[in-house]
Amino acid sequence: RAVTTTTMTTMATSMAPRGTAPSSKSQGRFGRRTHIATAPTRRAPTPTRVGAIKSDVPPQPFTVREGELGKVLSAAIPLVLRLGTGALIGGYEVRLDADDDGSEGKYAIARFAKRRVAERSTTLPTTRPAKPITLYEYEGSPYCKKVREACSVLDLDVLFKPCPQGSLAFRAESKALGATTYPFLLDENTGAKMSESDDIIEYLFNTYGGETKVPFLLRRGGLVTNSTAYAAALARMKGLSARQAKKIPEQPLELWTYEISPFSKLVREKLTELCIPHVVKYCPRGSEKRHELYAMVGHFQVPFLRDANTGKAMFESKDICEYIESEYGSS
Repeated sequence: RAVTTTTMTTMATSMAPRGTAPSSKSQGRFGRRTHIATAPTRRAPTPTRVGAIKSDVPPQPFTVREGELGKVLSAAIPLVLRLGTGALIGGYEVRLDADDDGSEGKYAIARFAKRRVAERSTTLPTTRPAKPITLYEYEGSPYCKKVREACSVLDLDVLFKPCPQGSLAFRAESKALGATTYPFLLDENTGAKMSESDDIIEYLFNTYGGETKVPFLLRRGGLVTNSTAYAAALARMKGLSARQAKKIPEQPLELWTYEISPFSKLVREKLTELCIPHVVKYCPRGSEKRHELYAMVGHFQVPFLRDANTGKAMFESKDICEYIESEYGSS
């Protein structure tokens, strides 16, 4: 959930309750420290740099908020079932770089001895799409999940227009464009329009993947590709049906995340059910956008939400969900 420059963190695989202090550390699969609580002392917030944007809700690394543990655990099941697909950028590479003055404003998983652990892609093109890809989809669909994982691996920006069961506006809009099933892709960069998750995944990798190979769990016809996607969708059964929002924002909200984050899944469920359009800035491990967010707010952690309609910006999934419900939820 939280990734900072002062600790080696990445995904929400350790969930120490707030109000505990760590005493021993072990290295997780994706580089996050696992903490064992030994004393009921309150942890001070992790220091952050001063960025251009101030978050209305500061980050609270290593914490699961009171009453949220069950939600987070169920939202983390897809992480295991899908083998972390979407956590790493395509062609992921890690190396040691000199931590000179020019890298002070850059995110790094760790810094030591005047060196920083740098991450990057060795296979994606340096030129990215000029406009976000548009996807009509919904959070609870296993087929939509596969496409979102592909977008995360490819480090794309995506405008999501949620189309859960019972939604009106975006289903009508997509059908006018030719959608018969979901997910449905519209790419204004090339003029492409298509349904069918496998076709969309192949299109995205062929168009924006460079030398990146399609991951095992995203390959067409794989024996476990669809079965694990279905099992992941059944883990929570949320983000399937629409409910009435009191208003729809004039400008899409902006969400910084990577697909496999359980905390971000909770936010996406809320946005889907209320049919709130939002641009996802995918920033898996190795993404250059991690430097962007770090420079912007002085810290890296997902999810991070910005709402240009109200000027709000915040970390912390619970606070983000409460904000969305308060600002746009059912009246």
